Amino acid sequence: MVPKKGTVVRNCPANNRFDCSRTIADALNGELGTGAQAAKTIMRWTGVSGRAAKYWLAGSRCPNGWQLILLARNSDAVLRAFLSMANRDLFEVSLELAAAQSTLARASAMLDSLRPE
Repeated sequence: MVPKKGTVVRNCPANNRFDCSRTIADALNGELGTGAQAAKTIMRWTGVSGRAAKYWLAGSRCPNGWQLILLARNSDAVLRAFLSMANRDLFEVSLELAAAQSTLARASAMLDSLRPE
């Protein structure tokens, strides 16, 4: 008997399939778009196959734990979606405050460098 070949892409559990996969797909599509370049970016971030990346973009499958961590490490939209699914909106607010603080610090440094002495 010949063994089956190909990439194995797991489904989310049946009770979470729609919520998980659709939420991650919306976050990825919003940040990366839907084209071939988006799939290639996901492949580069996570090391998955092109087919798995396309499944995630389409919302028909969702990433496993480690792949979700890698996506959240590289994508703010996926991190926000993950925190929202976990009902941890307070962390999302703290992330936005930290980003705003660093942006203000950079702007202040630029203004200081432009000020004549």
